Amino acid sequence: MAFEVGIDSSNIGEISNEERSESDSLNLRIENGSVEIPSVKLSCQKKKVTLLPSGSKQLLSDKDFSTTIIDLPHALISEILSCLDPKELGLVSCVSTCLHRLASEHHAWKEFYRERWGLPLVLGAASSGFSDEGSWKKLFVEREFRSWTFLGRYSIDTLYGHTEAVRTVFLLASAKLVFTSGYDSIVRMWDLEEGLSIAASKPLGCTIRAVSADTKLLVAGGTDGFIHCWKSLDGLRNLFDLTGFQKEKTEFRLWGHEGPITSLALDMKNIFSGSWDMSVRVWDRSSMNCVKTLRHSDWVWGLTPHETSLASTSGSDVYIWDISSETPLAIIHDAHEGTTYSLARSHTGNFLFTGGEDGGIKMFEIRRYGSETSVVLISQWMPHTSPVYSLSFEFPWLVSASGDGKLALIDVRKLLKTNRHGYSKRVSSSTVEPPQRMLHGFGSNLFSVDVGCDRIVCGGEEGIVRIWNFTQALETERRARALKGMRLENRMRRRRVQMEMNAKSGRPDQCSIAAHKNPINGDRNRAWHSKRRASGKAKA
Repeated sequence: MAFEVGIDSSNIGEISNEERSESDSLNLRIENGSVEIPSVKLSCQKKKVTLLPSGSKQLLSDKDFSTTIIDLPHALISEILSCLDPKELGLVSCVSTCLHRLASEHHAWKEFYRERWGLPLVLGAASSGFSDEGSWKKLFVEREFRSWTFLGRYSIDTLYGHTEAVRTVFLLASAKLVFTSGYDSIVRMWDLEEGLSIAASKPLGCTIRAVSADTKLLVAGGTDGFIHCWKSLDGLRNLFDLTGFQKEKTEFRLWGHEGPITSLALDMKNIFSGSWDMSVRVWDRSSMNCVKTLRHSDWVWGLTPHETSLASTSGSDVYIWDISSETPLAIIHDAHEGTTYSLARSHTGNFLFTGGEDGGIKMFEIRRYGSETSVVLISQWMPHTSPVYSLSFEFPWLVSASGDGKLALIDVRKLLKTNRHGYSKRVSSSTVEPPQRMLHGFGSNLFSVDVGCDRIVCGGEEGIVRIWNFTQALETERRARALKGMRLENRMRRRRVQMEMNAKSGRPDQCSIAAHKNPINGDRNRAWHSKRRASGKAKA
């Protein structure tokens, strides 16, 4: 026998999780506006239930089901919140206490951070405070706040030490170290905070065109075809012994290329090297042997690995490779007029940035459909009048260094929104976007640039390394926000006192009366607006 069930929604918040699971498992069937249920097992102590014969004409009204999102199981709420972007998730956390806790501790904050900046290298719960999900929101908000500092004030630290042009710079932000090298064949290590030279290697006998490092390994490649390597030492403050004063031997070399090395990159398992011998070699970090070779049709100028794929520039073309099969997934032919010198990639690996001899910068999106891979042009810029020799990306800023002696800062925040609502739009080849900021002050070529959360490091033909420090803008913005918060708090306090005084005296709230009489978007034909229009016409 079928029954129609009417549930009083006033006590729905008292339903336990166990009873929710029982009610969720019921097989409901709706026929002619009534709810039919084959079997009912309800606790009358916590629910007010009305059982009606199936032949009765009394049906359930809409108000009987008037519930809010917080009445749903927390697992279902979490799935709903997963569909939101950071701004929407932050707004939801302000709705109620329950949603504040669920939204602030949601696992999506970790994913948002990973998509933009990658996971931090050290995730020790005791040391870095990543023991709970709530700390990911704090970390994300702080990093997002810092990303706006590149539009503010800065100071410039000038580092002297190289005797010839600087061809490559690398910023190891996790250790607050900067590595530079160039025509003088010496690899130098600098302190990022103080701007002081820490150590310098012996002359390596050739021009060093590429440097890369992490907390375990430092590599440098030059025109002699060798990859010069230094392993880090435990307990050593600056990680690497470039001078060779330590008793433990940490320096060694790898050889396999038959031409100058132009680009280097590291991940957790491999070393990647590109050369003018028209190849990219993949070296296993445990055995230090070459395990893969990717052949190109022209000189290799740049490369960026991401998980199982690798992007590289060869001549005017850009390749996207599958590392395991050593086959190209896609090729962008003639990405620029002339040589494509520089390459950068987002942390998700879906977006690719290229810089060429024509002074232009292009942004591509890598799209995968099963086994098929395609590349779509998303946007392009023309900020320079000379070749773009170097690109560096740190969300949301793409920084370029050019032979015209200028740095271009491009904000790709809107273009790099996560594809939760579909792919980015394809742009016309004639559409050229302007950069958000240009940094001047160099009289000659800039060959290399790298960017951190609040600093930009560059080097060029002058033989000088410059660090653009934007921490001053960060402190200014923090003070401005603090003052704004104090003004808002004082305004709310005065408002609260005024309301209490009006309540005691029985007088209505004058602000509310004024707002009611003069709405912002109210009638524009009143006397005040008419007089204002008449005055404007008289002046005209």
